[in-house]
Amino acid sequence: MKQLILKMSVSVDGFVGGPNGEIDWIFRSYDAGATAWTMETLWQTSVHIMGSRTFQDMAAYWPTSTEPYAAPMNAIPKIVFSRSGQLQAATTQALADAKRQRTEETAASGPSSWTTPGVASGDFASEIARLKQQPGKPILAHGGAGFARSLVRHGLVDEFRLLVHPVALGRGLSLFADLDRPLDLRLVSATAFDGGAVAHVYWPA
Repeated sequence: MKQLILKMSVSVDGFVGGPNGEIDWIFRSYDAGATAWTMETLWQTSVHIMGSRTFQDMAAYWPTSTEPYAAPMNAIPKIVFSRSGQLQAATTQALADAKRQRTEETAASGPSSWTTPGVASGDFASEIARLKQQPGKPILAHGGAGFARSLVRHGLVDEFRLLVHPVALGRGLSLFADLDRPLDLRLVSATAFDGGAVAHVYWPA
């Protein structure tokens, strides 16, 4: 049975994005160690799942990126969760912030993992349960905040990989805002990086 990993960048006061989804604050504390930790997480999975808006942002960014993350982001299959079963263009603050960090681009066309993703439109928990029953390496879930909160609310996350950045936002989008009751977690590991970020790995207690 596959495990579902949720990887998110989080501020020290618990936000995964600013009030409008801003993520520019995460780039200031990324260093070689945090990058290597993220790369390991990306490569160890068999499929990436995400909501439709996040998919559109990533599909507009990664196919022409030369950043280190581009290789696993482009190579690993994608499944998009869309209530309508359709993918529609979306522009978000997160995409704008990520594009400002890009230093080089290529003219290559995007890999098929972005042009022909799987699309899941059925009952959310049932679709995740079906994916978990398949053999292979873990499933990696990407935000947005709403998609990630749905995974947490339904108790579908087997491992939280939270890269905590040394910044307090004061307000924004919370990963755990939709909980009906407290969620107990067990800290499995904590790794501090020179840039100030700390990688926390948690399992549900």
